[in-house]
Order: sequence, then C-alpha cells, then structure tokens
Amino acid sequence: MKVAVTIPCYKVRNQILSAVENIGSEISKVYVVDDCCPQHSGKFVEENCHDPRVTVITHTRNQGVGGAVCTGYRAAVNDGMEIIIKIDGDGQMDTSLIPKFIQPIVEGKADYTKGSRFYSIHSLESMPGVRKLGNAVLSFVNKFSSGYWNIMDPTNGYTAIHHRAISMLPFEKINKRYFFESDMLFRLGTIRAVVRDIPMDAKYADEESSLSIGKVLLEFPPLYLKAFLKRVFYNYFLRDFNGASVELVAGILLLLFGMIFGGVHWADSIITNNAATTGTVMISVLPIILGFQLVLSAITFDMNNVPKDTLSSMD
Repeated sequence: MKVAVTIPCYKVRNQILSAVENIGSEISKVYVVDDCCPQHSGKFVEENCHDPRVTVITHTRNQGVGGAVCTGYRAAVNDGMEIIIKIDGDGQMDTSLIPKFIQPIVEGKADYTKGSRFYSIHSLESMPGVRKLGNAVLSFVNKFSSGYWNIMDPTNGYTAIHHRAISMLPFEKINKRYFFESDMLFRLGTIRAVVRDIPMDAKYADEESSLSIGKVLLEFPPLYLKAFLKRVFYNYFLRDFNGASVELVAGILLLLFGMIFGGVHWADSIITNNAATTGTVMISVLPIILGFQLVLSAITFDMNNVPKDTLSSMD
C-alpha cells in the first residue's frame, strides 16, 4: 500500500525539519501544510529540506489544524495514496511508531488508528497532572458522543486513516479547529468505521500550544452534546430502529414523568404542609427507577454496538 504523511504546520519553524527528517523510508509522500503560519514554516521547509518526497502546500488564510489536515488528506488521495498518517510538526510524535499505526489497516482490522497515551502508567509519567485529568474527562465524554467505547485519549493527533474512510467522510462539515480530532471520531462513527488505539508515550518539549483550558471548557461541551444527539438520532432512529431505541424513548419519558410528578407534589406538600401519601410517592419513584433501568439498558446496548467490521470488508 502507498502510505503518506501529512503534517499541519503552525508556529513550528524550530521543529518542523527534524519532524520531516525522522520519517522512515516506508513513506511514499510527505505533505507539509503551512496553515498561514506567521513563521512561514512551509517556505522554511522548501528552502532547507531536499527530500524529494516532500510537497509543501500553503494556505492563504488560517483554517485551523482540521483544515490543514483535510488539505493534506485531499492531496494524498488525489496522488493515489492509500493510507495517510497525520503527525504534528512540533516533534512530539515518535515517527518510528508509524508501522504500528499502519499494520491494523493493512491487515484489514481497522479503518482508522489513533495514538493513546493511557495504556500504561509509565507512558503518563511525563504528562502534566492537569492534562491527565482533562484527557481522562474528555475520553469519558467522547465515548458518549462518538459511540467508540473502546478507545481513550480522543484529542490525540497521531492518527492513520484508510483512503476508503476518507472518501466517505463529509470534510466540509468536520470541525476545522481544536475539536477536529473529536469530531473525526463522531463522523467515523456515522459511517461505522472501525477505530483502534495504538499505545504510545506522552512526550512534551518546547512546542507552543494554542489550546487553552478555557477554550476546552467553553467550546467543547456544546460540541460534544451536539455530536451525541446527532449520533443517537442517526444510529437509533434514522438509520435503524431497534430495542435500544424503544428503551431510550420509554426510559426518558418515564424519568421525566416521575421527576415532574414528584416535583409538583413535593412542592405542593411544602406549600400546604401536608405530607404526600405513600401512593403518590410510589407513582413518582417507580417510573424513575424503571426509566433509569431502561436508559441504562440502552447504554449497555450502545457499548456493545461498537463497529467491528471494517469498511473494506463490506464490499
């Protein structure tokens, strides 16, 4: 298979050459995408890198990491590349791991592979405590929004993808900024692509990150919620309707009824100073218990509904 690497570049002038030089001979093409970098990283590569595999693509306006990656994907597919690796230009990612990212795709066991720094305690030693907590929380939330309950570290940018998956993804709709990696997982879930984690170590050097905790806390929650609602609608009501669909609807309705009924009578008992009867309490509690069990059953079904058949196996 023809394998390419795409590298989005923004403020990585000091690291980009070493990132390119460390790419092994198994790679056919390297696409360096200068995302309107103020340091002119792309021009710097053109002037100082003499690797014939390297093609520099320059954006006239900044499109975000997602926009740069999509540009690299399109260029690679147009050149006949079959697997496209995405690494960052800051030198954080160990390029010697590229064969491990490729292998599951070549063997037909995955459509998309991504790095995970959560496989061992040792790999997390160099990760700052705040990032450990943040990634753990994002991993849990991402499981709900994407449906990939088998993966961790959703914001990890070390990835590989088969060209068949690329051809099925609506790149014009994918978030082009910092939510790109998480949105990719949601979009891959809608086409039922198989995603696998590849163990890797966390590595931090002198890179300059533009992603702040404030941006994550303010921008990510509504995006995750939107992705979750769209996924549930697509997979359980539009594309398919199964037992989990019924459990989810019935469970939510019962929960709402129990909480509203109980809340109204609880407020009335406070105002009138009259204790609610046992029957009134049971009418409130039973729907809540039953509704919770039905929603939990729907979640269990969803956890077992992770895609297992690759897109190529469906031909």
